[in-house]
Amino acid sequence: MVVLGISAYYHDSAAVILENGIIKAAVQEERFTRLKHDKAFPKNAIIACLNITHLHINQIDAIVFYDKPFLKFERLLQTYMEEAPKGWWQFVRAIPAWLKEKLFIKDQLKKELKEIGDINWEKTKLHFSKHHLSHAASAFFPSPFQKAAILTVDGVGEWATASIALGKDNNITTLKEIHFPHSLGLLYSAFTYFLGFKVNSGEYKVMGLAPYGNRESDLVKQYTHKIKTHLIEIYDDGSFKLNQEYFAYATSFKMINESKFEQLFGLKTRKEESTLTKEHYSLAAALQIVTEEVIIKMAKEAKNITKAENLCLSGGVALNCVANGVLEELNFYENIFIQPAAGDAGGALGAALAYYYMAAKNERKIIFPDAMSYAYLGASFSNTEIERALANNNLMWNLFDDEGLIEFTKNSLLQNKVVGWFQGKMEYGPRALGNRSILGNPLHAETQSKLNLKVKKRESFRPFAPIMLKEEFQKYFGKNYDSPYMLMVHKILKEYRKDFEINSDNLTDLINKERSEIPAITHVDYSARIQTVTAESNKKIFDLLTAFKKETGIGVLVNTSFNVRSEPVVCTPQDAINCFLNTDIDILVLGNYVVEKA
Repeated sequence: MVVLGISAYYHDSAAVILENGIIKAAVQEERFTRLKHDKAFPKNAIIACLNITHLHINQIDAIVFYDKPFLKFERLLQTYMEEAPKGWWQFVRAIPAWLKEKLFIKDQLKKELKEIGDINWEKTKLHFSKHHLSHAASAFFPSPFQKAAILTVDGVGEWATASIALGKDNNITTLKEIHFPHSLGLLYSAFTYFLGFKVNSGEYKVMGLAPYGNRESDLVKQYTHKIKTHLIEIYDDGSFKLNQEYFAYATSFKMINESKFEQLFGLKTRKEESTLTKEHYSLAAALQIVTEEVIIKMAKEAKNITKAENLCLSGGVALNCVANGVLEELNFYENIFIQPAAGDAGGALGAALAYYYMAAKNERKIIFPDAMSYAYLGASFSNTEIERALANNNLMWNLFDDEGLIEFTKNSLLQNKVVGWFQGKMEYGPRALGNRSILGNPLHAETQSKLNLKVKKRESFRPFAPIMLKEEFQKYFGKNYDSPYMLMVHKILKEYRKDFEINSDNLTDLINKERSEIPAITHVDYSARIQTVTAESNKKIFDLLTAFKKETGIGVLVNTSFNVRSEPVVCTPQDAINCFLNTDIDILVLGNYVVEKA
């Protein structure tokens, strides 16, 4: 059985193809259109999936959309009716989009799919999955667990904003839900807006900003108290209510009631690109504290009602790696699996899996360590295609064998050069995991500033994650589990830290402090977002890390996504060349082809 999963029309459109339950291809539309978080129908992504699997569209047995638009429309109608006349004009403005593409989604999907190829709708059936079921399925079915609690937390699906479910064999049973307008994801997005970042893309910036706020400071404690007193009421089971007097997302296109937010915190809504102050990163820290409290209580409740020893996490909030790390440290569960494409892109995968196992009732095959193929599920490019791109750009290149490539790249990194690293299949999800990566030397403190300002062209406070050999995870962080998807944050062990005082409110002063023996990957609170690599998961990057360790004694590199700010991760060789030519990347590696910047 061949199943095509689709997510579209809201953000992070994607397509996935399953063959007999095996994930054969998974791709996000943004990688082709170059529009970050593209919400358009994923035509390019579907075509890419068909090319990867060597299938024609008429060979698909079932097509599954990742949510149920009629339920979303019901929520929209009910919310506006209950709040009328507030938000009337926003409602009127939203209606055309619903009537054009979202409400009559079946006709819209068939029209879009016809542009890819003719489909026999007698043979190929079109199905719809609930939003939170899609998320839950994306995490549980690829996991190595026969039974697990599933915690899904995001902005909003149809009605659900958080849910607890039990996954067992080939079935998922939803046990508890929190409904709109009460949403942890929307709370986080509200502060993302208030702190001057873009909603649905800047939340990870808030997470990266939070460690600059001292959790023990009076200011952070004051902000935390205000959030919990005025904005959110948290219950022991992890459920909560948001005080809608402070929010505007239910009946408008704005996230917050700005005047009430500003009055509560004594701050003006920050304008994008304006200076970040102690108040801003203290507020981010307070938000992160509250988020972690809710997640921990939800996880405890999920354990209480499912009695499961394993936990699966999904939904956009599951990308909050700091909260994930805290949860792992508490040892509530024996094992935790987080879907690497936890946001709406992963909904395409979950929709396909939910249909295959729950509707079609196929037997579930559990794959170890999981069924995600280390998230290397996207397009790859031949040497011929790479050579053609290099020739089209009049670039001179050298071709190495594998051993020579590793030696050259290692030496370049030792010289503190920045390497654009393009290999094999593109990653599925928001993280670059060693196939579409920019690599740097972690032993130089200035690597962070150089990458942020001269290469990524992004905010200077943003930290960089390490990619490392598994034994280094044990040595430097005291952990011995696999972390292939860069979804857990842990703190470096005390013996490798360097003492420094936070005696300035200036972010730049804090950024340039050397905080550990591996300074470029150590955040201001001694934390790092970990990715571990084995010879099985990624042989080339494993060999590079091994060679770097032989020279330095440390098998760790800086790994960040191969893109610049506001652009998606590169997909094609041409995308990689464009990024290389327009930044201060020193070396471009495309497969075994190497270009040096003169």
